Amino acid sequence: MSTMDHPEVSSKQEEISIASLEVQQPQQNKFKRPDKTASHIMNILDKEEVDKVQAEREIPDIRPGYFIQLKVEAPENKLFKYERHCDSKAKCRYSPDIKEIKVLEKKRVKRAKLYYLREI
Repeated sequence: MSTMDHPEVSSKQEEISIASLEVQQPQQNKFKRPDKTASHIMNILDKEEVDKVQAEREIPDIRPGYFIQLKVEAPENKLFKYERHCDSKAKCRYSPDIKEIKVLEKKRVKRAKLYYLREI
């Protein structure tokens, strides 16, 4: 059985396929472009500042268990805020107010969760 035998069937199928193509419209993007959002711009500025600070002074690799000494420039007209979130230590490390970082002592850190001992 072919469509040539039934011309009305083939024309109906063509109309349906043409109608389905006409109904589909391109979806509109409801979100702002990521290069225009404020958080993206702030991330770019933060990276530029970090690169600038890294070029000025050597920053040692700081790991948990290290005792460090910071030499900080703190004029009386500046305010300091302690932040507890994932980026706070990175901001402190690359702050332009820090003049020097020294690693005084390295201690071994014990893991809190000892799941690796279960199989022994």
